[in-house]
Order: sequence, then structure tokens, then C-alpha cells
Amino acid sequence: MTEWWRGGVIYQVYPRSFQDSNGDGIGDLPGIIDRLDHIASLGVDCIWLSPINQSPQADMGYDVSDYMQVDPLFGSLQDFDVLMQKAHALGLKVIMDQVVSHTSDQHPWFQESAFSRENAKADWYVWADAKPDGSPPNNWLSVFGGSAWEWHTARKQYYLHNFLTAQPDLNFHNPAVQDAVLEVMRFWLDRGLDGFRLDTVNYYFHDAQLRSNPPLKSLKGKPAVNPYDMQSHQFSKSQPENVAWLKRVRKLLDAYPGATTVGEVGDEERGLELMKQYTSGTELLHMCYSFDFLGPKFSAEHFRSKIARFFAEDETGWPCWSFSNHDVIRPMTRWASHSVSRADLSKQAAALVLSVKGSVGLYQGEELGLPEADILYEELTDPRGIRFWPEDKGRDGCRTPMPWQAHAPHGGYTSGSPWLPIKHAHLDLAVDAQNADQNSTLNFFRKFIAWRKAQPALLTGSIEFFKTDEPVLAFRRSAGNKDIICVFNLSPEERVVAVSKLPDMLEPVSNNATLEGKTLTLGPNGVAIVETPAGEGSVRFKAG
Repeated sequence: MTEWWRGGVIYQVYPRSFQDSNGDGIGDLPGIIDRLDHIASLGVDCIWLSPINQSPQADMGYDVSDYMQVDPLFGSLQDFDVLMQKAHALGLKVIMDQVVSHTSDQHPWFQESAFSRENAKADWYVWADAKPDGSPPNNWLSVFGGSAWEWHTARKQYYLHNFLTAQPDLNFHNPAVQDAVLEVMRFWLDRGLDGFRLDTVNYYFHDAQLRSNPPLKSLKGKPAVNPYDMQSHQFSKSQPENVAWLKRVRKLLDAYPGATTVGEVGDEERGLELMKQYTSGTELLHMCYSFDFLGPKFSAEHFRSKIARFFAEDETGWPCWSFSNHDVIRPMTRWASHSVSRADLSKQAAALVLSVKGSVGLYQGEELGLPEADILYEELTDPRGIRFWPEDKGRDGCRTPMPWQAHAPHGGYTSGSPWLPIKHAHLDLAVDAQNADQNSTLNFFRKFIAWRKAQPALLTGSIEFFKTDEPVLAFRRSAGNKDIICVFNLSPEERVVAVSKLPDMLEPVSNNATLEGKTLTLGPNGVAIVETPAGEGSVRFKAG
């Protein structure tokens, strides 16, 4: 099936934190191979590998120095081939991070480009002269703080880096750069890879005129922790030239039936619109995700409005909704104020992301309901956390190793000393403990994903939202002659919902909910799922 990705579930593996096989404290490809059975047991369709390319690891692999090699930290190309073989034997597709908006400053391309202004790769990166007073060419800022421009003495010019100074941006206005990136993609596709998660997919192009960004109109009443958040990034990213480039990417992928793309859209102001634009029709990306559901907002209106807006007017685009990944605070901590029970909140989050229209991205540990780990300053490795501590503690708290065994040293993750600590709160939620508990979050994920696979309405069906008051979110998914009605109480207090024309039985994937006649009672973070004949059934909120 070439469109396996449409409505599919993608499981993100953060390699250095999944399983260590050699005792150096860092997860690796042989470790992932050893744990593939766990991933397959979830019933997901695909694995997304965070970066495994050769890298100095200044930003945990998001600074690539050789796109066609596996970093020795993680293993070898032969290990990659074994992983692919076993994953495919288990029915799992594999995609990997493709980080090509920038490289490492140790990449040979940059080393050559920086040597002089007259060489074969002189224009492969974004170089610009200083202003007459020596200051950078414009006001663009780095995501990690400070100017996005770094002076290079040999070239006597500034180079652009949207992230660390060690991550210079490639110049996608140069066709030779585009050709080189396509060759990198072709290398991995020829090796059997099933596609790519495209990191920072809207950062490829910059404004060729290097115009300065205007200020953000509103800071929402408080100063920004990071000055980057004070600008409207109209010129430093999300440029119109990106669309033609993404068509080239899609043309390449179409030569490999079944291969897919997931684009990460990082744009606070235009994220949803870019998701739609980059996935509309059949000539661009297959899927995109933004950060709309990766923040603290947790309300019926928020989920309803974002999903409805995405599918309004043009329904040819396709989202990949995520509640969690390696860059954000884990949802069990972000949304804790909306719950009295971590177990109920984790099951509700699972049911919600697996019920809305679109594909699904799950992050390792999400199936365990892991909270954010409480990392001390002296334990930090993330450059963002080190720079902005304590107002922004960085991303290490969501990147700690997987807890496999509750009573084993370091949770069974390593026989050595782990690169980040495994906290006691995570050991209590270890895989072996949850495997043995039929009511665990882990087993709820398995049950829901298995049930979902048999529901065309949830995989690719339409979505229609019911009019309900906060904190109740309700919608109908439809396909063929069957509808599925999904109702969620996004609060820590009981709520009562009036229903009509519904069967008396809730589906077994419901949680903390009862249906008696025309009264649906939802406990804290309750989930009610009901199958009905097409066109029947409705819900409305009532006080209770």
C-alpha cells in the first residue's frame, strides 16, 4: 500500500536514549535492534529515527558532518542495514531525520566554502558582508540566542546560522546545493529507507535581499525569555521559494513507491497555514506537523479550531498530529494542571491524538505516560538549557533514557553510566511493570492502536465537530456506513453530556466514562467512544 502513511502511526526513536548495547551510556543502533519487538508490539506503522549521521554532536546530531555515514556513537552502516531488515520483517517502515537546512561547521562543504570567496562551494552557504560599521548585515536572531550571523575571519564575511554558530545554513538559492541534498536523500532511499522526517522544513530559504525582520506585534504581556521570540520572522525563514524546492523533493520520493515525508514546520505565526500549503495536492510533502499541539494549551476550543482550520476549504493537505517529541516538555507535565490522575490524562491524550483526522506521531516514552524528568543544572547537556537556565530549562528533561526494567540498574537501559540520568519517577513507569498491568497506559496504547486499525473512519474518514461548551470536546469521524463519535472531558472534574440516538454500549477503548440512556457521564479526563450507523447520534453539553 503506497499510502500506508495516511492515517498511520509513526513512533519516534531518540537513538541515544533508547537502548545502549555496549555500556558507553549512549543508545545505539544495535540497542534499537534489540528493542524492535517492543515497538512492533505497540502496533505502530513506522519508526522515525532522530539523527544518526556522523556529527560532532554540538546539537545532539542535528549538526551533520557527513550525510552518508552513521556516527560511530550509534554504530555503522552495516548496523543500519540490519535494523532495516529486522524492522521490515516485523512489518515496520523506517524513516530518518534529514537535517539539511544547515550542516555542521565541520562538514567538508563548509570547510571548502569558508576557505575563500573563490572556490567551487563559495556560494553553498549564506555569506554576507558586514555593514560599514562592522555589524551584521541585518537583525536576524538565532533560535539559540544572539545574532544569527557569525564573523568568519578567513572570508572576512558573516555567515548565517539560524541555530548554533556551529550550524551554518546552506544556501538553497544555489541549485547545486539542492542537487547535492537530493543525492543525499537518494543514497538512503536506495539503501531501503522508507522516507524522511524533514527537520526545520520551512528554514531552507532566506530572503535573498537580507531584509531585516520586523518586531512581533504583541509579546502577550511579558518579556521574552529568548529575544528570538520578539521578532516576526518574515524574512529569515518560510520564504515562497520553498514550495518549488519541495516539489523537487516529492518528485524524487515518487520514484520510490511507498516512501514518505514528514515536514517539521517551526513558525509560531504561520505554522498551520504552512502545514496546509506544504502538503496540498500531490506535488509537495506527504505530511507536515507544527508546534500547535506541543505547547501548554489544552482546551476544546484550541484542538477544535486548529483541526477545523487545517481541513477548511482545501482538504487535500494532510497533517501528522503530535503531542510530544524530543524538543518539548512532555505532555504529562505540560498538561498536569488539567488532571488529578496521570494515568487518566495519559490515556486521554493517547485516545485524542489517535482519534482526530490525520496521521499520528508518538515519541518514545509517551506510551508509558512519562512526565518530564527534573534535570539539575549540572546534569544539563542541551545548549539551549545551558544558555537560558532557569527560565528555560532546555530539552534534556524529555530526552532522558527509556526505563525498561523497574528494578534493574539504570532501568535496564545501559550497563554503564547513562549520558542523562534516569529519574525514580520514570523507573516506577518502566516497560516491564506496565507490561504486567492490564490497566496500564502502555497496554491502553496497544489496545487503542489495534482497535483503530480496524476503523476506516479513524484512519482516513471525515471529521465533524459537535457544538459543546468547555471543557468537553466532541466530534464525529465518518467513513462508509459507520460513524465513530468521540467525546473527551478535558478537565479534572466530572462532566455530564446529553446524547441522543446512541447505542447503549461504549467501545472498550473508552476510559473513565459511563453511558446510561441519554446521559453520558465523563469522569476526570474521561474518554467516551461510541460506534453508530452513519448519520446518527449527537451530543450536547449540559451542567452536571
